[in-house]
Amino acid sequence: MNENSKSKKVFDKFTNVCVKVGNEVHLRSLRDAFAVLMPLFILAGLAVLINNVIFPLFAHGALLANLQIWGTDVTNGTLNIAGLALAPTIGYTLATNKNFSNKIMAAIVALASLVIIMPNNIQLMKAGTQKTINVTGGLSFNNLGTTGMFAGIIIGLLATALFIKLSKVKHLKINLGENIPPAVSASFNNMIPAILTLSFFALISMLLSVFGHTNLIKLITDLIQEPLRAINTSLPGMLLIYSIGNFLFTLGIHQTVINGTLLGPLLLLNMNKNMAAFAAHKQIPYILTNTFRDTFGMIGGTGSTICLLIAIFVFSKMKSSREVAKLSLAPGLFNINEPVIFGYPIVFNIPMMIPFVLQPVIGILIAYFFTAIGWMNRVVVLVPWTTPPLINAYLATAGDWRAVVVQLLIIIIGVFFYLPFMMISERVVEKSVEMDK
Repeated sequence: MNENSKSKKVFDKFTNVCVKVGNEVHLRSLRDAFAVLMPLFILAGLAVLINNVIFPLFAHGALLANLQIWGTDVTNGTLNIAGLALAPTIGYTLATNKNFSNKIMAAIVALASLVIIMPNNIQLMKAGTQKTINVTGGLSFNNLGTTGMFAGIIIGLLATALFIKLSKVKHLKINLGENIPPAVSASFNNMIPAILTLSFFALISMLLSVFGHTNLIKLITDLIQEPLRAINTSLPGMLLIYSIGNFLFTLGIHQTVINGTLLGPLLLLNMNKNMAAFAAHKQIPYILTNTFRDTFGMIGGTGSTICLLIAIFVFSKMKSSREVAKLSLAPGLFNINEPVIFGYPIVFNIPMMIPFVLQPVIGILIAYFFTAIGWMNRVVVLVPWTTPPLINAYLATAGDWRAVVVQLLIIIIGVFFYLPFMMISERVVEKSVEMDK
């Protein structure tokens, strides 16, 4: 009894730490911002798919080139401004989560700060040649897009936090009296904090340019973005963080608390770079992306519970389990699995916690292996996470039928992996019913 009490305390402490991390205001704001911008990234994925898979099926030469202008324009307005879009969105969500009154001003300050730290001189390639030229007074998609995503995150958080902090200083507020329109009054109230925030980032940009011959975007990319991405999106790092998130789900805490904050942005960065490379007909750089994780590690939802549903339909003789499976099947086909998680249940069900956490690991490892050896195409299209299994594998790999075969293999393995734990769980239920009689 004493040992159980100690284990529960350790369990609770671990859970509380994870919840605190996931609900930290800056991480929560980051998660909210990505949720707002997700339609842009999904549209970019669809544009890449249509441009490079659908159009070539019926168009060639000049007609194909003309049609692909559509996809290029969509990519320019989505992927290629990802960093620029993130900064004001994060500014707005952080201001909202901190209950700051002038949210629009916070977003504008974040956007302006990001533009301020952009390099004044950029290199562009002359059309039709490999020759580069230096240009002043312009902004490059290289800095505004996927490469600048992390800079947009960092600047969005820092600029907004500094602006909100300065706005709380009474001596920096300009009070115009009571007979002034609220919008004008709010603008003047935050004028000096906005000026100070923008001036601060301009000063940093100047110092880096004069003394370091560099810019803040390059520093953030080289010193923060790439090392962090390399750790969190490595195979061991991703599996560890993802498994912790799934384990928390078995305790009733949604996996996005951890995965949505620590993994989501970095895996999405990989995904966006893959889409950009595919659109430019370049080598695809990454295996692990958010769509790869969703397609091969979340089949039927978190924990790949479509495998459990199939196991129940084929092997289970318990009426209650089959009823839950029937109710869970329709949403499960669209990777929504709360009905089975809480209805079967998986939450606080010790036997079911094991496959729920480990099956996604098995699926990701299998898919990673086939991708690494070159048997299956890398994921290059960001498909909505609600896309049904098999279809999502085909679309995500730009029409590679082998990805469907791999996903089907994972499902079959998952069914037999879930099976013994399902039988144990149902036996426990039967014994509990017998004891209650």
